[in-house]
Amino acid sequence: MLTKFESKSARVKGLAFHPVRPWVCASLHNGVIQLWDYRVGTVIDRFEEHDGPVRGVDFHLTEPFLVSGGDDYKIKVWDYKLRRCLFTLLGHLDYIRTVQFHPNASQFPWILSASDDQTLRLWNFATRTCLSVLTGHNHYVMCAAFHPTEDLIVSASLDQTVRVWDTTGLRKKQSSDGMDESSSSLGGALQAQRKVTGLNVQAELFGTNDVVVKYVLEGHERGVNWASFHPTLPLLCSAADDRQVKLWRMSETKAWEVDTLRGHANNVSCCLFHPKHDLVVSNSEDRSIRVWDVSKRVGVQTFRREGDRFWILAAHRSQNLLAAGHDSGMIVFKLERERPASCDGPAGTMYYVRGRELFLHDFSRGGNGIDIPITSLRRMGQQAQTDGIGSAPRFLSYNHHNPSEGNILVTSDIDGGSYELVTFSLSNPSASVSDGKRGSCLGPGVFLGRNRFAVLDRQRQIVIKNMQNETTKRVQPPVPNVDGLLDGGASGRVLLRAEDRAVLFEVQSRRVLGEITAPKIKSVVWSPDGSHVAILCKYGVIIADRQLEQLCSISDNVRIKSGAWDCSPSGGTANQLFIYTTLHHVKYCLPSGDTGTIRTLDQPLYAMRASKDQLFCLDREARPRMISTDTTEARFKLALSTKRYGKVMHMVRHSRLCGRAIVAYLQSKGFPEVALHFVREPRTRFRLALACGNIEAAMESAFMLEQTAESEGKDNKREVWGEIGNEALRQGNHQVVEMSYQRTKDFDRLSFLYLITGDTEKLRKMLKISNMRQDIMGRYQNALLLGDAAERVRVLEESGNLPLAYISATMLGLAEDADRIKITIETNDGTVDGLLEKVASADTRGAGRLLQPPTPIYREANWPTLEVQKTTLEDLSAADTQGHEDVDDYDETARPTATAAQDMDWDAEDEVAVGGTGAAATAAEDLDFGDDMGDWDDDLGDIGDLGGPPLKPADSMEDLDDVGDIGDFRMPTAGRPAPACWVQNSSHAADHLAAGAAASSLQLLNRQIAVSDFSVLKDSLINCYLGSMTSVPGVPGSGSMLIPLLRNDGGGPPEAASLPRTPLKLKDLVAGIRDGYKYFQGGKFNDARAAFTSVLTQIPLVVTDDKAEANEMKEMLTICTEYITAIRIKGAMNEVAADPIKSTELSAYFTHCQLLPVHLLLALRSAMGTAFKHKNFIAAAGFARRLLELPDMSSERNAELRLKATKILQKSEQMARNEHQLNYDNSKAFQIDCKDFKPIYAGEATVECSYCGSIYSDASMSHNICLTCSFCAVGIKTIGLVTG
Repeated sequence: MLTKFESKSARVKGLAFHPVRPWVCASLHNGVIQLWDYRVGTVIDRFEEHDGPVRGVDFHLTEPFLVSGGDDYKIKVWDYKLRRCLFTLLGHLDYIRTVQFHPNASQFPWILSASDDQTLRLWNFATRTCLSVLTGHNHYVMCAAFHPTEDLIVSASLDQTVRVWDTTGLRKKQSSDGMDESSSSLGGALQAQRKVTGLNVQAELFGTNDVVVKYVLEGHERGVNWASFHPTLPLLCSAADDRQVKLWRMSETKAWEVDTLRGHANNVSCCLFHPKHDLVVSNSEDRSIRVWDVSKRVGVQTFRREGDRFWILAAHRSQNLLAAGHDSGMIVFKLERERPASCDGPAGTMYYVRGRELFLHDFSRGGNGIDIPITSLRRMGQQAQTDGIGSAPRFLSYNHHNPSEGNILVTSDIDGGSYELVTFSLSNPSASVSDGKRGSCLGPGVFLGRNRFAVLDRQRQIVIKNMQNETTKRVQPPVPNVDGLLDGGASGRVLLRAEDRAVLFEVQSRRVLGEITAPKIKSVVWSPDGSHVAILCKYGVIIADRQLEQLCSISDNVRIKSGAWDCSPSGGTANQLFIYTTLHHVKYCLPSGDTGTIRTLDQPLYAMRASKDQLFCLDREARPRMISTDTTEARFKLALSTKRYGKVMHMVRHSRLCGRAIVAYLQSKGFPEVALHFVREPRTRFRLALACGNIEAAMESAFMLEQTAESEGKDNKREVWGEIGNEALRQGNHQVVEMSYQRTKDFDRLSFLYLITGDTEKLRKMLKISNMRQDIMGRYQNALLLGDAAERVRVLEESGNLPLAYISATMLGLAEDADRIKITIETNDGTVDGLLEKVASADTRGAGRLLQPPTPIYREANWPTLEVQKTTLEDLSAADTQGHEDVDDYDETARPTATAAQDMDWDAEDEVAVGGTGAAATAAEDLDFGDDMGDWDDDLGDIGDLGGPPLKPADSMEDLDDVGDIGDFRMPTAGRPAPACWVQNSSHAADHLAAGAAASSLQLLNRQIAVSDFSVLKDSLINCYLGSMTSVPGVPGSGSMLIPLLRNDGGGPPEAASLPRTPLKLKDLVAGIRDGYKYFQGGKFNDARAAFTSVLTQIPLVVTDDKAEANEMKEMLTICTEYITAIRIKGAMNEVAADPIKSTELSAYFTHCQLLPVHLLLALRSAMGTAFKHKNFIAAAGFARRLLELPDMSSERNAELRLKATKILQKSEQMARNEHQLNYDNSKAFQIDCKDFKPIYAGEATVECSYCGSIYSDASMSHNICLTCSFCAVGIKTIGLVTG
């Protein structure tokens, strides 16, 4: 039995599969109805309106309806889309056992229900009325069901009978009533309604003869719990409390018992026919599910579940799925695997098994290939009693090393595993098959060469055999727990599957060539040239090279079914594109790690061969199928990753590649200029143009966005042109910056731009514009930037700031203006006395001087930039001349091409990129202060009246025709900051923290050593971050510069391989350990514990330089753990000093901590005294012996202690008894429980801290904070401490 899904809930009494979706509905004994998605294992919905257990449930075949019946005597019809009950049918007088929709519910809107009121009822859920009440049973009716195709109903009752009812009369009556109602008038409809009401009353009182009993089947000795029809044959099966399952056959006139299936040890709850095989499945209160062969009438399989009784079974209408409900939930399962045994052959062929036949399928012959039967495989083993389950081959392996004849190894799981070697001629496969040679094995077998193959025997040894099935060698696997052999990709090599890893093993030299971690491996697929291997796991794919070095890993949410490497003779995808299938999708994977979905599947398929846009598969009935696929996206990503830019541009031109996913992919890979060619939507195109620095394309999109906003009555000019201005400023293109400031009317920035570019003429014009706009602050600012003192005084005077105007005129030497302003002030009853004294007192530095604008030394159209040659992807003409060497790789007729209009658009873009027309020309026009500049016209229209040369009507600020030339320059690519390199180059939490990546750093600590309380590490974390940078003051007026401190720059700049310098070193840990020793020796246990704990918090953030330092740091971790445990035991000893038993035990455990000899001496001395004082002489003698064996006891300073220990040993040996029963045995090795301080002996269940290694026997400590290190969670299995 293959369990696909299992749920935990209250007792499940009713089950039903959805006919199409991967859903199963379970009705529970607590009154809840659960709707599960068994594919992903989640609850979709819950319905909770029943009062009491719900025993029956069913799905409508086409509508989103669900019917349920419970112990509240109610039948409820639900709409699971609306998530509510539509209506309730009332009529039954006792518990309702089962409910079911009619199989043809679209024509007959009927519901069948069975109840403990000894009746069955037929309901019309369209009119919500009872059609018929079926009476005849004289005990509880336990179940009732429609026949799938005929007008029959079967019911089972505790009156020990099974009844078959004929509904032909009711069907005819309902059909005629429906016709009468549809053709009648309003009065006729009312009359028909009264007739139906009268019939309902009659049916309630006396029953009807529309449904009659056809057969009454008697034979069970106790009550019958279930009965069901065979889907196609005239057979019935029934299950009863007499522990038997009976088979019945029907004819037109009678029904009779065929056989009785015995084997259950308790009441049989349910039984049904398998929808695809001649099998009966039954479950029972004896906690078992049994499978019976209908033809041989024997049991073929038994599945047991300890502790849970089974109550209900359900079968899927179209898939090979069963569900069983038990006391604590339900399971969805299959009886056997549905994947057909198959393998690749040479030169476009495939071998597979259908039923008992071995077939050769040739892809190259015919449209979809042809099948050639080779031989019939004999049934093997004692369990293979039926073709239904248990006898099908599991694996096929073809000998690719033998070009002269065909060899296939057929393996199956029968009798614990067996194989059969089939040999045949390649020229005439079906006429020259030699008798198969057989043997036992575990898992699949593989061919190692032309005349030898390998299997795994029951002792997990690799057995090498020749083609005569003779053993030539036995090889012990290099790793334990090997459970299968897989193809090694070359002669003499085999891939060993062991637990959660794969090992590449060379049998002849017995060398391990490679090893890779891969959980739950199902199969491996080698590329045609053997350069890559795809390891298919249960929920993922791992791509590796021929030496098993991992290239990429992909995980999926659903199970991986199969996969095949592309073997197209052209196109560049052979051995590089891996196509795999899941339950409902065809997906692809590239060695670079890129993935995507190609298409959906209606049913699972098993990929065998992929060529161009065709995928050859096998379905679950082992029928070869060919489906079309579109791998354009995969080929595009592959060409981009392999830098075949000619092919990339050809696909851009001629393939329909679009969508946000492709655009996002190109941006993530650093190719926004390619994404720019896909996009036509102005907003997205604008963002992409800015991302790749294409100012022209950005301006073109900005004009379109501006026109769109104007038509919609919006104003987004400032946002769009502001972003263009920022990007142009970054590139040094001040002419585009100028245009953006003009369009956004950002006068202040425009003035400053003219100042820093030295364009004093335009700065003077900005002063005139400010004057016309009556912008006082603008006038003063521009006058200040120009150094025009008279204009500044005039602005202050006109704005009413006469004192300031007087001060300015006086200090700037404008005597006439100063006198005139003085007269004005005094005329207005003011005075100028003291104004200059105030200025003098405020100017403490005495260095005030007139500001003048800088004199331009060098003027250029744009700031000089580094000329960078365009990449192939930017220069489309270069891409064209680079060669369409791969153009013929694509079948242009097989895929839609771009329209002529698209080609014209492309050519226009080429012209923009190379010649400077298009957006550049438009931009040059829009840089004018002419007729199309909006509000700027009012500001510049009459400048000529102010004096000076006449202004040009088109452009008064220099022509900007050369804006289009900006495409010839490109800013150098920005380098990566050092912190970004640190994160990529290291998996150590300290390096991530130094880079400021706190989230990833804390995540690494959690994953590596299960850190859960980060507050304990706060100080160390902050120090690690602050210590990786140094701050250097910059030039006056600028901020300080942060310079990274590197630990690997001794031999020169490491550039992208840089790693940060961390503040914590091994010497800091050594100092902390020494402090802990000193405090421990002096009896300052709290201080000692603080010192050791501090070291524990620093160890995860120390980066070691070599393996020796790493080993030393791990030794320090052990020291800290042992001393902290010892200190905690010492504290517990003080708390229980009055308890002689506990104090003696704790003092004994204290001596088993790994302490220095000088500290162990103190511990043994204390334990010896405690044990002797409490008259535990056996323990005291043991401590005395251990004390006397210490090396330090031979020194003179310990002479007195040595004498005392000798006396205690003599006295204890004389007494030779313990006063108390102690939980301590010095003769057995044990570990100390760090929570309860008791011994843990070998073999006892424990949980461990993944960081400090503290042991706990209490399972409740799992996922709680460790009591020793105080910041890691206990019981989580991790990789452990990472040291560098």
